[in-house]
Amino acid sequence: MKFSWRRARSVAYKEYKHILRDPFTLAVTLILPMIFVGMFGFVIDLDYKHMRVAVRDNDQTSVSRRFLQEMASSGYFNLTPVHSPAEADRELEQNGSPALLIIKRGFGRNIRAANPENPGQIQLLADGTDNVQASIMGTYLQGVVQKANAVFAKDNPDLSGGAESGARTGEQIRSRFLFNPELNSRWFIVPALSTIIIGFLAIVLTALTVAKEWENGSMELLLSTPVRPSEIVLGKLVPYFVLTFLDVLVVFVLAVYVFRIPFLGSFPFYMLACWVYITGALALGLVISVVTRQQQAAIQFAFAVGLLPSFIFSGFIFPIENMPAFFQYFTALFPQRWFLLISRTVFLSDAAPVTLAAAFGAIGLFATAMILLAVHKFKTDVEP
Repeated sequence: MKFSWRRARSVAYKEYKHILRDPFTLAVTLILPMIFVGMFGFVIDLDYKHMRVAVRDNDQTSVSRRFLQEMASSGYFNLTPVHSPAEADRELEQNGSPALLIIKRGFGRNIRAANPENPGQIQLLADGTDNVQASIMGTYLQGVVQKANAVFAKDNPDLSGGAESGARTGEQIRSRFLFNPELNSRWFIVPALSTIIIGFLAIVLTALTVAKEWENGSMELLLSTPVRPSEIVLGKLVPYFVLTFLDVLVVFVLAVYVFRIPFLGSFPFYMLACWVYITGALALGLVISVVTRQQQAAIQFAFAVGLLPSFIFSGFIFPIENMPAFFQYFTALFPQRWFLLISRTVFLSDAAPVTLAAAFGAIGLFATAMILLAVHKFKTDVEP
């Protein structure tokens, strides 16, 4: 018996009517992405700002006060003055401030003297229990020092140890950040949310709904008809594909018009990548439903293979380049890694689609494998 488009359309129409009779599925599919994007987009912020720092100024000169003014105006630090070593110790021990900045005596005099062998000295004591914040705090402080040096050099043209001296000798370093000039973490996070939200919802939709049919016995009725497994797979993929693609549009609109993230790449290529990624995720949900045949087991599998890899092996939280070599290769098995790369690149740069051919081929290969596996599972596990 050959493949019949008419039978596949009949299955798709049945699934379409089933979706309309299930308002909960519609609500979850259309509202949950808005909640997730809004929550993650506004809550997750990788930029450390307003870090509390206790300050003990042992110099008490106009120069030290000018330096602290530059430090406070950066927006990265909230400064709390302390006036004795005992008060500084209490501030650190009681977690009032995660760091202590000490300006040593003679700071202003040494800055004015412009003696490179005896520069103005400051000391930062940071709480190492939060190693990320401590490292970032030190990096931000170096930037404040460079800015302050430029200010001091402008006020004192004879200053030889400041940033302007480097400019006169050709040693000044100028940095530019491409594609994300302000290093806005939301530009980094929100495009990646489509990888997690769309992929997970696609898996859950087909896994749960088809598993529910197994529990209710309606799947056996469908299989008793002349419909072939390939027609069942296609008929069930199409309605949920349309529903999940609406989520793609919702996430895209929120990213561009709510979070003001620029979209610089090829829109047709991005849509095509979304279509392939959705198809693979939906087919994976079908495979899970055939293997488990129970909603409770299906949701557990969906979390295991849909949500966890999106966070751990996609590069969303942990940079893949920092993983051991084995796990760097292991992440290549998950389409989330490749679609996240496409999403971030297409949003923030105008890179040609050919540069993402390998990533697109990876999610295409995954989608093809999942469709073939779904058809195969229906044949071997269902057909007599």
